[in-house]
Amino acid sequence: MSDTATLASFDDVHEQRNEFLSESLAGLATEQKTLSCKYFYDERGSDLFQKICDLPEYYVTRTETKLLRDISGEIADVIGSDCEMIEYGTGSSEKMRIVLDALRDPAAFIAVDISREHLLQVTEALAADRPDLTVHAVCADFTQPFDLPERAGSGNHVAFFPGSSLGNFTHEWAVDFLAGIAETIGSGGGLLIGIDLKKDKAILEAAYDDAQGVTAAFNMNLLVRLNAEFGSDFDLDSFRHKAMYNDDIGRIEMHLMSLKDQTVTLDGKSFKFAEGETIHTENSYKYGIEEFQALAGRAGFTPVKVWTDADDLFSIHYLTA
Repeated sequence: MSDTATLASFDDVHEQRNEFLSESLAGLATEQKTLSCKYFYDERGSDLFQKICDLPEYYVTRTETKLLRDISGEIADVIGSDCEMIEYGTGSSEKMRIVLDALRDPAAFIAVDISREHLLQVTEALAADRPDLTVHAVCADFTQPFDLPERAGSGNHVAFFPGSSLGNFTHEWAVDFLAGIAETIGSGGGLLIGIDLKKDKAILEAAYDDAQGVTAAFNMNLLVRLNAEFGSDFDLDSFRHKAMYNDDIGRIEMHLMSLKDQTVTLDGKSFKFAEGETIHTENSYKYGIEEFQALAGRAGFTPVKVWTDADDLFSIHYLTA
């Protein structure tokens, strides 16, 4: 725990550098090469994602943000007072600020994120702006178990997971992850979660392959990081971003495709690429409302309320454990 002046506590339990290298080596050694999307978010990656959120093609952030503003009063009513909010993947915290501003006397806000510098920047700013609120920061891989700071209030723990980030998980992994949230928040605790809805393929593919190439740079940042942090020799001009919607599985898939036969070295190990071979970097599953509720039910959650925007692009769910 640190002496960060404006935070109630800061816990750093994530050994990011070693995990990034070991997971990358393992992923590149599989038949379908992979790199984990959770490593998109260093400082540069986080900045690129904020630019993605402002793109005309990327409807997700602006739709969810507007919906949160429209329903914030209803969210406050269903959550109640004196709660402790736990945000999984803290981003810019714009969405959480909308929720916090609407809540009745929230006891604490606990931000959990894998990117240490970004996490500190966001939480220190929030703590400075909200001296009435107890703000904690936990640097951790939130897909793994982590300990909560000492309880500040008597109300429910309420987890907040915006951005349809659950779509990055396979269905089985999503069930396991949601079950972990249920265990963390405890019986009667709440989950406020944003889920992207199934829609026209053209809308989905444009959202993940924008005309300005910002999403491509965001995807390529994984290779930039491996070169900078571990001395790998990925030729960035020999890979390109590829995004496609898989109708059969109901997900967007992001890949980095090799443009030629080549060999890349990472940590003294060589990896051969054939022309057209890809590194699978991210999935983004899309759900129907009942489909998601059934999945959450397998993890021990009961649906309480669901909201959608006027165009049925996005949904926000409140469930209890």
